[in-house]
Order: sequence, then C-alpha cells, then structure tokens
Amino acid sequence: MPQMPALSLVAVAGRRARILELAQEIERRGFSGIYSPSFGDGVGLCAALALCTKQITFGTAVANIYARHPADYAGSAALIHELSGGRFRFGIGVSHGPTNEGLGVQTGKPLADIRRFVERFNAAAPQTGPLPPLVLATLRQRMVELAGEIAQGAVWANAARSHIAASLQHLPAEKRNDPAFMIGNMIPTCISEDRDAAARLMRRTLTMYVSLPNYQNYWIEAGYEDEMQAIRAAIAAGEREKLPSLMSDRWLREVTLFGSAAEVREGLEAWYAAGVNTPILVPSSVAGGQLTAFEELFAAFA
Repeated sequence: MPQMPALSLVAVAGRRARILELAQEIERRGFSGIYSPSFGDGVGLCAALALCTKQITFGTAVANIYARHPADYAGSAALIHELSGGRFRFGIGVSHGPTNEGLGVQTGKPLADIRRFVERFNAAAPQTGPLPPLVLATLRQRMVELAGEIAQGAVWANAARSHIAASLQHLPAEKRNDPAFMIGNMIPTCISEDRDAAARLMRRTLTMYVSLPNYQNYWIEAGYEDEMQAIRAAIAAGEREKLPSLMSDRWLREVTLFGSAAEVREGLEAWYAAGVNTPILVPSSVAGGQLTAFEELFAAFA
C-alpha cells in the first residue's frame, strides 16, 4: 500500500452536508489528512470536521490573516483544537492581491504582517486555552525561513517539484527532518486516461495563478523564466487568452499531477522523495465536479 496523501476539500454551498459525508469517507479510506482553503469558510468546515471525524488530521490551507482579527481566529482555532483532540493544523497566509482587494483590505508587508499576526494569535492563549500548531503559507526563501522560526509547518501551493529541495534548504535541519513539522504542498490533480484533456484542465486551473506577480517571481526562481516572461508579455499586451498555451509541458509536469491513476501515483511518490511529507491533492475532473473528482481519486487509491 503506497503512502496516502492528504486531500483538499471545499464546503460547496448547497452540498455541505454531503461534503461532511465525503470527509468521513476520506477518513475511512485511510487518506492522511483533509485541508480546506479559505473560500467556502475553511475554518467553519474544520469546526464541523472536529465533530464528524474521529482520527484524521485536518486543517486550513490556508486562512487569510486579513479576514479576521488574530484574537478572533485564536478563539475559533482553540475551540477546534480542543474538540478534535489535537488533530487540527491552523494554516495561515496573506492570500493574494485580487482576493484582498475584493475584501476591501490592503495587503501589507507579508513577512511583517505574518509575524505580527502570530504574536497576537499566540498572545490570546491565556483567554482561549491551548492553540493548535501553526502552518505558514510559503513560496520563497524569506517566508520559508520565517516558517522555520515561528511555526510548526510550511505549506506551498502549486510549488515546482524540481525546486522543492532547494526551498527546503531554507528550513533549519532539525525542522526539515522532523516528521512532526508539516511540509505540505497543494497539488492540482486530475486523473484521466485522456492525458491531453487532463492537461488542458490543469492549465485552465492555473491560469489565475500564473497571472499573479508573486507566483511569477517564484516560478522564475524555480527555473521557468522563459515561461513567466512570455506570460508577462501576453498580459501586458492584453492577450490573456494566450496564457494556457504559454504554460510549457515541462512546467506543467512539475507543478501538477495528471494522467492515468498509475501516473498520478508515480508522481505522488516523487513528491515524497523530494521532501514533502504532506502532499495535498486538489482534485478536479474532466468528467464532472468535485464529487466526481473524489470518486476518481478513491478508485486510484483503493
């Protein structure tokens, strides 16, 4: 039996009760964790997971630090931590410029803002009770270093597997080699015998991310400068429809998992070998929505 990955789960409006049943099935099938993004109220979903699951580790990946006051988050996090018997991991990050603009929030200096949030979050413990482990959303060197300094884990989203070993060198060796220190990555995943259709879906999924300067800078650092400069030129020219065609095959293979079940399982093993101890598959399907994607994952890891 191969190592079982964690899965990303969203509480989709109108299907939230079904999502909790799905979480229970994820647990029964032996997957290693459930992680929820901020949309769909990831913190709220985690509160429900504390009560409807029994053993599986779960957490946010990630909660936006600008969305709520640190002390308010601490109250919710402590509640979930206690009710779950310590199974909760509170992943936090600064989100993205467009998301924060939609909230009417001005993104500050990420490193300073994360450090200040963590200080205020931890300061609430005398009122809230014990707090869960903190996991920082990371991309580049300085945030990875900060995770190693003040957190109990680091989680990437859409990292390049070819670059992850270099990124992990910015963690202290004792953290990098500690199984209790979460090293995660959210990996867009599509299982299909039609590799071309799966690749097209992965490119559509990542179109928003390649438009973001912070991700462009990360992928340039990771060795994909030609792709990112071409994407920047297309955006500047108002030709966003070209973006999927500018995402090279070599880049897509390193950032996503797609293809047959066997290919996805093989790619997952490569992520473990690269040093990620908590790969988090973000499922999508060429044949349907989130529920269909999970059925395909269940079959692949049965």
